[in-house]
Amino acid sequence: MVLRRVVVTGLGALTPIGNNIQEYWDALVNGVSGAAPITYYDTEKHKTKFACEVKNFNIEDFMDRKESRRLDKFAQYAVAASDEAIKDAGLTDGNIDKERVGVIWGAGIGGLETFQEEVIYYTKCDGAPKFNPFFIPKMIADIAPAHISMRNGYMGPNYTTVSACASSANALIDAFNYIRLGMCDVIISGGSEAAITIAGMGGFNSMHALSTRNESPETASRPFDATRDGFVLGEGAGALVLEEYEHAIARGAKIYCEIGGGGMSSDAYHLTAPHPEGIGVIAVMKNTLRDAGMNPEDVDHINTHGTSTPLGDVAELKAISAVFGDHAKSININSTKSMTGHLLGAAGAIEAIASILAMQYGIVPPTINHTVVDENIDPSLNLTLNTPQKREVNVAMSNTFGFGGHNACVLFKKLDYKA
Repeated sequence: MVLRRVVVTGLGALTPIGNNIQEYWDALVNGVSGAAPITYYDTEKHKTKFACEVKNFNIEDFMDRKESRRLDKFAQYAVAASDEAIKDAGLTDGNIDKERVGVIWGAGIGGLETFQEEVIYYTKCDGAPKFNPFFIPKMIADIAPAHISMRNGYMGPNYTTVSACASSANALIDAFNYIRLGMCDVIISGGSEAAITIAGMGGFNSMHALSTRNESPETASRPFDATRDGFVLGEGAGALVLEEYEHAIARGAKIYCEIGGGGMSSDAYHLTAPHPEGIGVIAVMKNTLRDAGMNPEDVDHINTHGTSTPLGDVAELKAISAVFGDHAKSININSTKSMTGHLLGAAGAIEAIASILAMQYGIVPPTINHTVVDENIDPSLNLTLNTPQKREVNVAMSNTFGFGGHNACVLFKKLDYKA
């Protein structure tokens, strides 16, 4: 069977450092941190008092107030990012067959704020328990792609992938496979998350997963730095329009890049910790290269999972050295989580977008907040520390890993690049 080529024709982003693609990219190359004290609730009794919130977002720019009340924040974010991506791709009723357009989305948690609010309200009920009739359809993780499809009339495959922080990368891989197997022409893919809540922050704090650098939130996400003490929770959404190459050409679409391949693996090791030697990460990157028909030497840039945790950063870099050998020293490695924080199920989507834009502009965004060298990290690796670096990027990889040992990697390449 001849597999069809898959390209990216539209992008949309709603992030802690920018509410659209251009704002997001400008902040990335300028090393802007999205971390600040939490504004959503009183943090006086909380261990971590900061996060990377989305700023100045108004859902009424996208839908009326009555309709918006039926959507949890994570679904609102999905609508906003997908609207931008669909417009960017130039999709119209006249140039697509809506029965061959799908939505495959990623979310690690879903409507956490809705669940929290309903439980709090329940505990205050004196008589029979009362629940909002929209409680379930606001909370369930699959509702985000449902809203995108209903909003646009897309009748193809529609579902959510849930694999913790690898969720939206898994969604991209599924979308890629559906199109290259000939089952769809276009798929809106990506992910969204809105877990900056009392429950979300409290749960991650109880695991000792979050940074507690309350005195300096903007420097708390510090991947690869010896003083890192945990990740910074973020929120938002990223959306990509994936399209069959010939279909995109036929309608005169702008093409950002081609998807070369995708890989998945499992650590099969621990509930939350990565394997110390990164064996699952080694497997997922090898699987991705094999799927793309490429060699390690073809890769110019890797946007790492790079969460700023003591164990995870070291394990991932060990894996990169194991897979890429001497060529690892020639790769621009970075972690954009140093700026956006960790968007959980949406991380893979916004980091895939960052990788694509690095190819388009020939600039690799920095890993900010690095001040102290970690002796456990190979000093010969180029981690793009503190300053963006100009270079031609023909091939970029984006890594995402989730609790439970879920690993996903997507490879992007310039349309005319030949391995």
